[in-house]
Amino acid sequence: MIRIEDVAVELGGREVLRDVSLSVPPREFLALVGPNGAGKTTLLRTVNGLVEPTRGRVEVAGEPVAGRSTRDLARRVATVPQGTSIGFDFSARDVVAMGRTPHQSRFSAPDEADGEAVERALERTETAGLPERPVGELSGGERQRVLLARALAQATPVLLLDEPTASLDINHQVGTLSLVRDLAAEGRTAVAAIHDLDLAARFCDRLALLAGGELAAVGSPREVLTAERLERAYGVRTVVSEHPVTGTPTVTALGPGEGLSEGPPGAGSEPLPSAADDD
Repeated sequence: MIRIEDVAVELGGREVLRDVSLSVPPREFLALVGPNGAGKTTLLRTVNGLVEPTRGRVEVAGEPVAGRSTRDLARRVATVPQGTSIGFDFSARDVVAMGRTPHQSRFSAPDEADGEAVERALERTETAGLPERPVGELSGGERQRVLLARALAQATPVLLLDEPTASLDINHQVGTLSLVRDLAAEGRTAVAAIHDLDLAARFCDRLALLAGGELAAVGSPREVLTAERLERAYGVRTVVSEHPVTGTPTVTALGPGEGLSEGPPGAGSEPLPSAADDD
């Protein structure tokens, strides 16, 4: 469970988050969406304790984040960052095994449970063929999957991901978000900053739209992804329609001069019909 209450954050003398309140329960996968600079990454960093709010309160698993040790937080929150520098001498297995560090005493060696957790993480992220390869030899997408495996090995109730599909091909984009959705269904709380609105709508239970450091909307993909709301947040006209296969909202941004006199459902300021309307 994540609880964010009236959080504001200043960085470099500029307020980048303002009065944000949001709760994410276990078994939910929530996407943070919004334009660049909206505050998505900063909000994730307030949850994992890397950024301290100037006001407000953040709780994870019923305990305040403020004042907790890094080790204690690492037992509760695992983070998959958007790219990170990893020593090129480490093997992929070494990096995944780092996820077990919060569960080990200072001078203890990894035990059987640690090894099993690492193997499960490698299997679930489809990185089982990479473990002995140096991380420096891996592609950006392979490194991203190794970081996800490290987070899984950490075995925390909360999982945070910053642009987890940014370096992945379409196969692993779908595989990664499917896995995170499954992890949420198994009991974790999952929050990801995602730029691709179609992927967010397809895989996430709810969306939280950030714009200008403020929370503009929270709700189901159908509720949040309306053309009017997206134009206010992104400054671009869109057509929001229903995907013919998945049935989830799909967003098409319109360039200057583009447009339809009669668009599909969701064009203009009209949202997609709700599930109740389909009955």
